[in-house]
Amino acid sequence: MKENHFVFADISTYDLSVAKEFYRQVFGWKYQSDGSGYWTASFKGKDVSGLYETPQKFKDMGMPSFWMSYMQVNDLEGTVAKAKELGGIIEVVETDNPIGKIALIRDPLGAGFTIYEGDLLNARTANTENTLVWNELFISDIQKVKGFYEGIFNWTIRRGVDARYDILDSKGDNISAIQELSYEIKGKYEYWAVYFGAKDPGRIKEKVIANEGSLLYEEENFTALADRFGAFFHVIPLDNTGEKGPESEKSTPIPWKAWIGLGFVTLGLLMDWHWLWGIFFLL
Repeated sequence: MKENHFVFADISTYDLSVAKEFYRQVFGWKYQSDGSGYWTASFKGKDVSGLYETPQKFKDMGMPSFWMSYMQVNDLEGTVAKAKELGGIIEVVETDNPIGKIALIRDPLGAGFTIYEGDLLNARTANTENTLVWNELFISDIQKVKGFYEGIFNWTIRRGVDARYDILDSKGDNISAIQELSYEIKGKYEYWAVYFGAKDPGRIKEKVIANEGSLLYEEENFTALADRFGAFFHVIPLDNTGEKGPESEKSTPIPWKAWIGLGFVTLGLLMDWHWLWGIFFLL
């Protein structure tokens, strides 16, 4: 195992059947159920992600559909204790889950992630299309979470380009990054974003739009998208050697216009302000 690395992602969605078909059309995923309502997506025989339907009580609260990042640890109870000590909020702890031990934690600013102790989840790749290839934190104040993440994961967080920070593991390998952005740009939430690799991001964008998803922003090496229920995800190109963008380039800043777009979408979904979509698309 690669301790304190990203290994998996799953999505909480408002309509499981619609979401499954959306991602099947976009990424070519196939699905298998564990019988409990949780589905595992695969691509060319490799597990890619998980999907489950948002519980009704959270739908009633207006909680948006979202992607969740998973980090693998070798001592879940110890990590949970350290997270609590450093100001994290422990939402869920399951030590008897069939796949291993899991815990849902929120950092001091509220960004949620799941830690996992076990050997069954291993979905993140470096060079495979339509799979998870990168995870990145979007936060309003890095100083309020830097010590938290360095303390629980033994990471080193160092300043990169502009408002972007590199995350290094205990061996000095760049495994993730943090974007520090204001609420006005990124919206009210702090969150871990997921990135999927693509040989042709333009084709993925076309499939998203054809299946009633949304394009939020695009440039040469970055495309921000949303599914039919507004769950954000990102697509980045694989280069000719099969390597992806952010981890190999390490310092690709995401333009501020992308986060203004994300802010509009988030606000419109939360407040049910349909007129806001008109302003978003006009801009």
